[in-house]
Amino acid sequence: MEILFKNVTVVTMNEKNEILENVNIGVSGGKIKMNAEGKAERVIDCTNKVLMPGLYNCHTHAGMSLFRGYANDRTLEDWLFNHLIPAESKLTPALVRTGTLLSMAEMISSGTVAFSDMYCFMDEVAQTAREVGMLANICNGVIGFDESTFDYHACNEYKQTVKALEDIRADSKNDPAVSGVKIDASIHGVYTSFPRVWEQAMDFAKSNNLRMHVHLSETQTEHENCVKKYGKTPTAVFAEYGVFDVPCIAAHGVWLTDDDMAILAAKNVTIVHNPLSNLKLASGLAPVAKLQKAGVNVALGTDGVASNNSHDLFEELKMASLLQKYITSDPTALPAYEALKMATVNGAKAQGRQAESGTIQENYDADLILIDQNNPRQTMCYDPTLNLAYATSGRDVDLTMVRGKILYENGEFTTIDIEKVLHDAREAKKIFL
Repeated sequence: MEILFKNVTVVTMNEKNEILENVNIGVSGGKIKMNAEGKAERVIDCTNKVLMPGLYNCHTHAGMSLFRGYANDRTLEDWLFNHLIPAESKLTPALVRTGTLLSMAEMISSGTVAFSDMYCFMDEVAQTAREVGMLANICNGVIGFDESTFDYHACNEYKQTVKALEDIRADSKNDPAVSGVKIDASIHGVYTSFPRVWEQAMDFAKSNNLRMHVHLSETQTEHENCVKKYGKTPTAVFAEYGVFDVPCIAAHGVWLTDDDMAILAAKNVTIVHNPLSNLKLASGLAPVAKLQKAGVNVALGTDGVASNNSHDLFEELKMASLLQKYITSDPTALPAYEALKMATVNGAKAQGRQAESGTIQENYDADLILIDQNNPRQTMCYDPTLNLAYATSGRDVDLTMVRGKILYENGEFTTIDIEKVLHDAREAKKIFL
């Protein structure tokens, strides 16, 4: 085997919720080997360390890291339409690549192995993800306002999706499953498009066997305007037009009715909870506890760092748990283990990777992170899951591995020239001043 994690505590996140103490976990051919024995090319002493599945960030706009701290402390509508979109008009493929690399470095170093991205120049984002070695589901949300002139097959979002699909199929010798990068179809949202867009996007998704990624009921304004315009909620409208007829990630889900939740559960839609972004924009709080009781898969996302301003998923999962306790007045509403599932198991399901990743078990992909507990915050540990949910931050991540390849270890990146990325990002800032 290539690597042996020796004497490690393992939070497996498997169906039995097993926590293994002082065991050896091997990595061979990119796969996990439980209770490993024998020689290894490298042995890592894991005393006072915890091995767990890598985290899944299921809603991001990675290239948006160039706008971290840009025009903050505004309502979503003001921030998006009056500030962010005008700034984004200056973006180029090279700038989006820089922003994406900056985000990937932050994600990798804080324990994220996979992300679902919705942003412009998605073909460039997909290529960058393949080069770095992260797992990723990439899309570009279709936006269309003028019903008289809009042509789905002529829009940049469609063209980039087609190009990204062609690139992956070429790289993977006509077998996209070989690649860790998947291409999704996407509709930005009900409030930024109209029925013909949804129908054409869904025809494309179905004909290419793609998943779907949308924004859904993020703000009260969006939700209520949809009801006024269509007589139905965004969830009901999208369901009527078949948007949920393929596997779908729906980001936010803050303003949902009980009927909406029933639809989402019946259609196996994943709601991606973005607690910090929703708090920062004062959009509201997704009813995660109610969604889970309704049978909806709930994963976690950071959203773009322009509205967060961090890609640290450990911050998100702690906040998600605490907020549900607060809004329900029930300290048992979202326990630590359930919050961890949102960031691992549920995220893998959202991306369609649950048969190969998201838990630590025999022959699953070695998408792993190693957490150092040898610090004042975590030395006292009675239950590793409680420490991971409530005491851990991304700064405690020692190692991040995807499919058996180490992407980050002890502050060093193996597939990113971090000094160049930081330099390029600082140069990019001058464009937006």
